[in-house]
Amino acid sequence: MRAIWKGAIAFGLVNVPVKVYSATEDHDISLHQVHNADGGRIRYQRRCEVCSKVIDYSDIEKAFEDDGRTVVLSKEELKSIPAENSHEIEVVQFVPSEQLEPMMFEKSYYLEPDSKSPKAYVLLRRALEDTDRVAIVQFALREKTRLGALRIKDDVLVLQSLLWPDEVRDASFPALETSIRISAQEREMSAALVESMAADFEPEHFTDDYQVQLRKLIEAKLEKGDSLDTDETFGAEAGEGGNGEVIDLMEALKRSLERKRGGGKPAASGDADDADTEESADGSAGKAPAKAGAKTAGTRATGTRAAAAKSSGTKTAAKSTTAKSAAAKPAAEATTTRARKGA
Repeated sequence: MRAIWKGAIAFGLVNVPVKVYSATEDHDISLHQVHNADGGRIRYQRRCEVCSKVIDYSDIEKAFEDDGRTVVLSKEELKSIPAENSHEIEVVQFVPSEQLEPMMFEKSYYLEPDSKSPKAYVLLRRALEDTDRVAIVQFALREKTRLGALRIKDDVLVLQSLLWPDEVRDASFPALETSIRISAQEREMSAALVESMAADFEPEHFTDDYQVQLRKLIEAKLEKGDSLDTDETFGAEAGEGGNGEVIDLMEALKRSLERKRGGGKPAASGDADDADTEESADGSAGKAPAKAGAKTAGTRATGTRAAAAKSSGTKTAAKSTTAKSAAAKPAAEATTTRARKGA
């Protein structure tokens, strides 16, 4: 790695010299534009719209235009801005990490100690560990004053630049402003689905499928040239989307749960209703606990229709019992009358 900036962390009166390195990199395959007729490379030129000449980068300055007026700022003038010349990462406060909005994180940088003795670096790292807090800092980098968070990763100080509050847009969507009713069963089933998919996050288990498939396409094109058959490369159905079937929310939840319980096997449409209704001791359908997990959800998968059928069967049996009792009552009364006469 190559250091992109040198400076020092100002921790009160403690000065921590550091080198700054980009902590992330782009893994995307680099593509460029060409003319489809002859494969010629398409290049962009910096052409002046006044004199029509192609301009060298060294002759380009920056400008601000407002209300028809243009202010040209030279490189020297921009470098004269005091903040641009600052090589200090100033710690302004220490805050609990949970108070940082993830949407504000922009880019990450590793900080390496840049002195013969890294004692001050280790001291700051230990202070963050002991207090379980994140340092909020201000610094200037690449013609911009930035807000940042200083934290620890694998015993290394990491500087994460933050967006300024006015750089994060407010979200307001009319669809969410209306009253939406979510039933108890929908919440229970969605919670059970979440539990069935719960796991520890291990990023190394995930793959950038597009880049893998792009590499496969490039290799196939190198091998076969214009005779390339993409259906043969990826499979005829690889580019097709979903089956377009429209199902309601409850149906989607039921099928999702059945798919998870079956180890990835999709649920049949007719079996989708047999899910997530629990019966109480008296035979009536009752609500399952809110904290239902995948195993709990599996044990209570009796099905709404099954519950209804069972309830119906219970009522039928009850009516039959009542009818038998009614038929037996006159016979019992007649027996009692004969017994009294005999006495």
